[in-house]
Amino acid sequence: MSSAYRVCFVCTGNICRSPIAEAVFRARLTEAGLDSRVEVDSAGTDGWHEGDGADPRALSVLNARGYPSDHSARRFRASWFPLLDLVIALDEGHLRELRRLAPTPEAAAKVRLLRSYDPAVGPLDDPPDTRSGAARPMDLGVPDPYYGGMDGFEKCLEMVEAACDGLLATVRDAIEEAA
Repeated sequence: MSSAYRVCFVCTGNICRSPIAEAVFRARLTEAGLDSRVEVDSAGTDGWHEGDGADPRALSVLNARGYPSDHSARRFRASWFPLLDLVIALDEGHLRELRRLAPTPEAAAKVRLLRSYDPAVGPLDDPPDTRSGAARPMDLGVPDPYYGGMDGFEKCLEMVEAACDGLLATVRDAIEEAA
């Protein structure tokens, strides 16, 4: 087993949101000089697009901002949990599905919402307690741009970029703590 810190971004089909997050975070790691210490990947909760490349609109917004992407969609497997340090869900549905797939409570604790790392949102990474009726001050999901136009992909990229700096700080702290 490698000593690299491992992060996997997860959305539904692994062709829009998670490849965008993977590309942005990979670039942040390179800028921070951590790319040799952190492995980044992405997957989908469903296997509809396994083997496909990223959606052309996702590639378009990534290329427009200078993010390279070489991607092939795949489905997330519960057997990956022991190999990962963080599993980053792109919306609350993914968060619930991934925690359901987790074989242990420790594995489930590795699953976090991407936008919980956005300093404008705050560290709210658990689903709201529906029994108490308490609502979140804002939705922590990155909306799925698949059925919309380019503006949805651009908004997705903006949300991902806003959260990746906070995620980078968390990963950097974890690496330093483990050293």
